[in-house]
Amino acid sequence: MFNVERSGEETRKLSHNNDRCVGCGICTDVCPTSSLRLGPIVPIARGLIEMDLVSVTSNTCVLCGLCSVACPFDALSLTINGNDIKETGNYPVWEVESEINDDDCIYCGRCYSVCPRDTILFKRELPSREDLVIGEISVDEDKCVYCSICSEMCPAGAISLTNNPEFSNDNLNNTIEVDTSKCIYCGVCKRACPQDAIKAVCSTCMLQDQIKAPEINGTASILKDGCVNCSWCKEVCPVDTINVTKPFEGTLKLVETDESTCKGDACHACQDVCPCDAVEIIDNKATINLDYCNLCGACVNACPQNIREVTRNSMKLNNINSESWRDILTSNLLS
Repeated sequence: MFNVERSGEETRKLSHNNDRCVGCGICTDVCPTSSLRLGPIVPIARGLIEMDLVSVTSNTCVLCGLCSVACPFDALSLTINGNDIKETGNYPVWEVESEINDDDCIYCGRCYSVCPRDTILFKRELPSREDLVIGEISVDEDKCVYCSICSEMCPAGAISLTNNPEFSNDNLNNTIEVDTSKCIYCGVCKRACPQDAIKAVCSTCMLQDQIKAPEINGTASILKDGCVNCSWCKEVCPVDTINVTKPFEGTLKLVETDESTCKGDACHACQDVCPCDAVEIIDNKATINLDYCNLCGACVNACPQNIREVTRNSMKLNNINSESWRDILTSNLLS
C-alpha cells in the first residue's frame, strides 16, 4: 500500500489498497505522467515475493485522480481535503453491481463456496434436529455385554461406548451412551445387538406427515470491498437471485503463432494471477471461461508468451465530464 500526499490550497492524497488490487495494469495504462508501475505480478501471486502489485513515483505524480476513477476494483483512492472524489458526483463512477436478493435466497451456500475473493458473507440457521426427528431409545445395561457392535454400526455416530478390557466382567467399568441429538432412531443398533439389549422406536416414521417443514433462515451478502464482479456467484445460484454487472463487455482470446504457443501446465502464469478463477488448463492449453472473466487483463500482463489479447467493446464507467479524460480512458481501456 502506498500513499502520496501534497498540501497547498487543498490537500490531495492518493492511496493504494493492495488487498483490492488485482494487478490488471489499468491504472498504469491511463496515468498521464507514467508515474505508476506494475510490479512482477506472477511472483507476487505465487507468493514468491512480498510487495505491492502497483508502485508509484511520487515526485512525478500530479494527483489528478485519473487512476483512481479508472480502477474498476476501487484499489486506488484520491481524496481532496479528506473527501473521496468518487463520492462528490463530479468524477466518473463505475456502475458495476454484485448483489444478492435476500428475499429469494434459499441459503444453499453455493455462492459462498465458489467466490474466488472470499467476499461473500454467509450464515445459515437451521432448526433443531430434535424438533424434526422424534423417537425413543434405551439400552438395558443388564443385558449389554459392551461388545461395541452397536457403536460401530450406528450410521449417525450417536452411540459412544467405553470398555475396559482389564475388568471385562465388571460392568461398573464399562459405559454406553446414546446421544439423542444425533440419533435418527433408524433401529440399526437394535437389529444388530446380539443380546437384544436395545429398544428403539421411531416416531418420525409414523408422524412424518404431521412434522412441519423445516424453516431455514440466514443471511447472504456481498462485500463491495474486494469483489471483482466475476459472476461466479450468479452462475452457480440455483434460484437466480444474484445480480452481477461486470465492468466491461468484450472478448479475450488466445493468439498463438508458430513461434509463440501456450505452455499450459508448464507455465500457468495466467491461471495464477487471474482474480476471477476463470482460467483452466485443458489439453495443456490455458482456457479462459468468459462467463467468469471480468476482462481486467491481468492474464494479458502475466503471459510470458504475449499471446493473450483482450478486446473491450464497452465499459460501465459513467459520468465522464472531461473530454480529455474521456479520450484517455476510451483509448486505453476500449479496443
